Amino acid sequence: MAVSLLAHDISDLCLAKPALTSLPISATVADALAALKTSDDPFLSVWDCHHHRHSPESAAAGEWHCRCVGKVCMVDVICFLCRDDNLLSPSTALNTPVSDLLPKIPTLVTHLEPSSSLLEAIDLILQGAQNLVVPIKRRHSISSRRKQQQQPKISTATTTLHNGREFCWLTQEDVVRFLLSSIGLFSPIPALSIDSLGIITTDGVLSTDYHSPAIAALGLISRSLADQTSVAVVDGDGVLIGEISPLTLASCDETAAAAIATLSAGDLMAYIDGSGPPEDLVRVVNRRLKERNLEGIVDDFIVLSSQSSSSSSDEESSLASPTTTLARSAGRYSRSASYSARMARRAEAIVCHPKSSLVAVMIQAIAHRVNYVWVVDDDSCLVGIVTFSAILKVFREYTMP
Repeated sequence: MAVSLLAHDISDLCLAKPALTSLPISATVADALAALKTSDDPFLSVWDCHHHRHSPESAAAGEWHCRCVGKVCMVDVICFLCRDDNLLSPSTALNTPVSDLLPKIPTLVTHLEPSSSLLEAIDLILQGAQNLVVPIKRRHSISSRRKQQQQPKISTATTTLHNGREFCWLTQEDVVRFLLSSIGLFSPIPALSIDSLGIITTDGVLSTDYHSPAIAALGLISRSLADQTSVAVVDGDGVLIGEISPLTLASCDETAAAAIATLSAGDLMAYIDGSGPPEDLVRVVNRRLKERNLEGIVDDFIVLSSQSSSSSSDEESSLASPTTTLARSAGRYSRSASYSARMARRAEAIVCHPKSSLVAVMIQAIAHRVNYVWVVDDDSCLVGIVTFSAILKVFREYTMP
């Protein structure tokens, strides 16, 4: 029965999923930033489109071949702006091609047909694919499809047709949620502890000291975003204090780069917390920016990015004082009904015990909309992490002959 479940077409998992919000690879970082501020989707898919050369007929018809080459979110922008040279020259940074934000590992994004099996999707995830791009069925008139094919390059993010079709993300969460709905088929595996299953990753866990500079964890934040995990924040005794979550950071705006550049890891957790930045931390950020002769950096980011956006909220932000702007940035976007705002999480880490059952950890992660759960011992010291990819490996091995 479990084998037949994994034979399901992945189209079953794509029902009612929204179409990807697209950005052309020719766009700039400023274009991506402006689009992220106006989109309900926290992730933008980046597409490379060129004339179809396989046949003279398709070329004559003006057909284009498009491929998703990556995705970007606000965390990519924030981490990019945190670099020393970009802090000193924000205008140059924002005019950089958006392709500079994409990971250099092409297999992180993989295209898959709707008729592919769930087993194929799991195998791709286990091989390192973090993002599966799947066509979804929509009804479009011939004229609208032709228009999309003839005008594939867009200046701002939008949902559009590529190769005559719309696409969606198939995530690890989608797969784990689907398996959880039929968890009884895998008995007795779900009742076993994560320790006995050997799926606790202990080596190479992304972590930083509570008192260390947040900027020192910049590479870890970028890695956690690519790996769909998080950065654990621990004290000197290895006790898990909290986390710097890309999911939380994605709900901030570009001015969070100033907080990363000036605060400790522990203070950054409080700064990006869902309740908004404490006023004392806002003052600390402004003081340290001034000490580094960067006091105008916040206004520069806002003014320059607003030039690529026509929204009134951005125009208002460009007139705000640095203190007000910083307070707004970590306090979330003004689009209170947006996906980013609804998904904002506090810095408190989601944890389990080595003896927790597999199914309990799955439910925990799904309930909190994360792809991982931290593992701690009885003293709250960090033991390791359990990821969705490790969980999927268990189910994959269960069905192997």
